[in-house]
Amino acid sequence: MIRNPKPNVMNSVRNFIGVDVAKKTLDLCVLDAEGHTVSRNRIENKPKCISAYFEMLQKDLTLDMGTVLVCLEHTGVYSNFLLEYLSSVLASVCVEMALQIKRSQGIQRGKSDKIDALRIAEYAHLHHRKLRLWAPTRKQVQELKALVSLRDRLVRVANQLRVALKENEEFIDRKIHSVVNASCKASLIALEKDLKKVDEKINKLINKDEGLNKQMKLLTSVTGIGRAIATQMIITTNEFQLIREPKKFACYAGVAPFEHSSGTSIKSKPRVSKMANMEMKKLLYLGATSAIQYSPEMKAYYERKIAAGKKPMSVINAVRNKLISRAFVCINQNRSYEKNYKHTLA
Repeated sequence: MIRNPKPNVMNSVRNFIGVDVAKKTLDLCVLDAEGHTVSRNRIENKPKCISAYFEMLQKDLTLDMGTVLVCLEHTGVYSNFLLEYLSSVLASVCVEMALQIKRSQGIQRGKSDKIDALRIAEYAHLHHRKLRLWAPTRKQVQELKALVSLRDRLVRVANQLRVALKENEEFIDRKIHSVVNASCKASLIALEKDLKKVDEKINKLINKDEGLNKQMKLLTSVTGIGRAIATQMIITTNEFQLIREPKKFACYAGVAPFEHSSGTSIKSKPRVSKMANMEMKKLLYLGATSAIQYSPEMKAYYERKIAAGKKPMSVINAVRNKLISRAFVCINQNRSYEKNYKHTLA
């Protein structure tokens, strides 16, 4: 799970290691407590090379892994070998967005893997007291994430075939279309079978794991949140350990409105940011429209706001925020959503 930085851990840091991760190589830069460069190396992105490198650091530079902070950019599966090793030796690790590191350092000229490793190390040195430490996700969540990613790819490929066939139907000869349709029919059938198998594996994994199953039941008790939205929320929040507050999740999903003003000349209505998890944002839109359709409370809220002159998309965004708030309340209080809840003071 994700843990927040402890003051005693950050105060004891004596060395900072910035790592630029690539598919085949790792560029590493080591800084001391004053920010001076101690070592620069490039190694292969392989488990044996990684363990050998850190053993060399501990032996030749007398580094203590308990006083080292390793910082790297989020690069997906390419960093798995490194993170697995660092986790095994209980090292302090921060995994940051590349854009966050880039924008924190102002205008920069030149770029290479070697320079990037130095900049990541300098970022860790300057901001280490504010950084949040990384910790591995459970194997079950990793498997769930991989299965959901595979499912998305299967759905995307199947839709590409179907849409192309449907669009061509009206504009090409019927005989030609029937030949083309027959040629990819087997592919569509195979994709449907694979998709069904993946869905079964996802459901089996969630039902088998007590923690995942519990959170799934709590989230889907909210009208508008189905299994797809609930699964994505569990993955993106690392079982609600990475993001614990609804406002932060709303910001992450791109549904939190922000003020846009400057002095007296620039002042517009609050609007959402484009820096967001667009897949999560799309799913929440579908959930909001579903809630408006099937929840009498949400339907009444939507109609009331529209009658007051609000724009439909603005109201839908408000409903998305309501769904997020309700989901986090259910998780944080460990109880299902009560559709007909009556306050004790009422």
